[in-house]
Amino acid sequence: MKIMMNIKTDAGVKDQAKQLANNLGLSLSAVVNAYLKQFIRTKTVQFSLVPHMTPELESLLGAVEKDITKGKNLSKKIKNIKELEAYFAGL
Repeated sequence: MKIMMNIKTDAGVKDQAKQLANNLGLSLSAVVNAYLKQFIRTKTVQFSLVPHMTPELESLLGAVEKDITKGKNLSKKIKNIKELEAYFAGL
């Protein structure tokens, strides 16, 4: 069930956030919902201009780095659209 939630913010903050969300192809509502879900999942609030890697992402990247080192789960280098189409057709 969806509900309406009202928050108070400066008009300029809302306008800038809405514009940025639109530039990313998202609605402001989708951004707020994503932040709320992350807040619930991680039980943390972060304010930073520097990107912060979550423990989940660090774990995933660690597994990817191991695969790269072992040459596992990698596709071949694709040089053009024909090779890409052939690759996907073979999956």
